[in-house]
Amino acid sequence: MTTVEPVRRNRGFLWLWGGQGVSVFGEQFTSLAVPVLAVTLLHAVAWQMGILNAASTAAFLIVGLPAGAWVDRWLKRRVMITADVVRTLALATIPILWYTHLLQIWQLVIVVAIVGVASVFFDVSYQSYIPLLVKPEQVGPANSTLEATSQVSRIGGPAIAGVLLTIVSAPGLIIIDSISYIASFASLARIRDTEVAADPAQRQPLHREIAEGVRFVAGQPLIRSIAGTTATSNFFSTLGMTLYPLFALSELGIGSLGLGITLSAGAVGGLLGATLTPRIAGWIGEGRVIVVSAFVAGLAFLPVPLAALLHGADAVPLLAAGEFLTMFCVLVYNITQVTLRQRLCPPRLLGRMNASIRCLVWGVMPIAALVAGGVGGAIGVVPTMWISFAGGMLAGAWVLFSPLPRIRTLPTTLENTSNTGVAGEPASRAE
Repeated sequence: MTTVEPVRRNRGFLWLWGGQGVSVFGEQFTSLAVPVLAVTLLHAVAWQMGILNAASTAAFLIVGLPAGAWVDRWLKRRVMITADVVRTLALATIPILWYTHLLQIWQLVIVVAIVGVASVFFDVSYQSYIPLLVKPEQVGPANSTLEATSQVSRIGGPAIAGVLLTIVSAPGLIIIDSISYIASFASLARIRDTEVAADPAQRQPLHREIAEGVRFVAGQPLIRSIAGTTATSNFFSTLGMTLYPLFALSELGIGSLGLGITLSAGAVGGLLGATLTPRIAGWIGEGRVIVVSAFVAGLAFLPVPLAALLHGADAVPLLAAGEFLTMFCVLVYNITQVTLRQRLCPPRLLGRMNASIRCLVWGVMPIAALVAGGVGGAIGVVPTMWISFAGGMLAGAWVLFSPLPRIRTLPTTLENTSNTGVAGEPASRAE
């Protein structure tokens, strides 16, 4: 039996791991500070929160597909470094505008939109870079390590941000996230890899390269079913989470500290899920765990609308329990399905495959955010939360009626799909 070398002995991975740990920690400050800034300082209402949330994710729908084709042409580490620089500069404008008394909601929308575009290129490159940085057998452990570290950052980040918001203003917290991207930039600059840019002579017109990535995703049954579940789940979860700050701060009155505590509880659940994913997958089966985690994640949103029966601090434990279970299942689901996608995709298509998936599963989010603003304004925030729960419960149908429930061990390459009883796309087409 061949022993797999621990991924933490890979020097390049260590730099990636450290930089992303700092960056994700910083992101927790912005993820809490921006909605608090919008609701409490700029007095945003439901439709404005919908636009703000839509702006943060619209880039995946608008530039997601061409970004994948471009990333496959470029050096991925260089793309991530550039994205970090753009995000640093964009976020720095928020505190500057606030402290000069110039900040308005539309300016906040523009900034989060710019950060969203940079994040598209970073995220597509990031998921495509891992299989190039580590050995094939280390991809799963690398994903698990990175996600576990991200969850550690998410445990303390929101709670610390909630405490700091009682001392400093929300714009001040955003400075920390801006600095964290500098740390990510510095760590990426230290990595030495062997990636070579794609040969320009091998390039096709952009629309053909995009179409090749889309065809791969549409033609691979395992990846296609996962994309359907993730997109459905993201649509309905965004429907609820767009209004969640308004629900928690205005409807329930739990305060910024209470909001931070609920988000930190979710991060604890995510950390536990990331840590236990290999054991759970070994116990239930890698294919089946995707199905189970999808359905339980949908059910775990139930405490959110139920919390409307309570008020103030009384609602925090229920919301925290829901966040804990939701994020536990989301991390188990994400680590398993992302590893599957990275295993099945040929290296030259990684960027386009990830971008095609992201365009679909993140592209529905700005649409859902706008719908949330309209529906929340028309029928109220609480009924919108119930719609979010009901839709989330339906998301698992895609993977339930796929080959995944019959698979105990996921294939490691596209050619191996026949070993699991899956009628995969022929390798000649994928290449």
